[in-house]
Amino acid sequence: MQKRLGNNPDIPVLRKQTVEHLFGTMKMWMGTTHSVTKGLDSAGTEMSLSVLAYNLKRMMSIMGTTGLMEAMMA
Repeated sequence: MQKRLGNNPDIPVLRKQTVEHLFGTMKMWMGTTHSVTKGLDSAGTEMSLSVLAYNLKRMMSIMGTTGLMEAMMA
């Protein structure tokens, strides 16, 4: 891994810009800027809940709350 990074030092910078920026922006949009939990499993659960909340808020803005409830009941 170190050899690959030595040959392409810009790869971690590019990854950080494309992936971590998305998670940081989404969490800031939800009102938090850092992970509250510790440990990989707990942080993964926290991120999953954040993604679920983000998707539900998007669907509510697109379909409205009534339309979303009808779609979930179907």
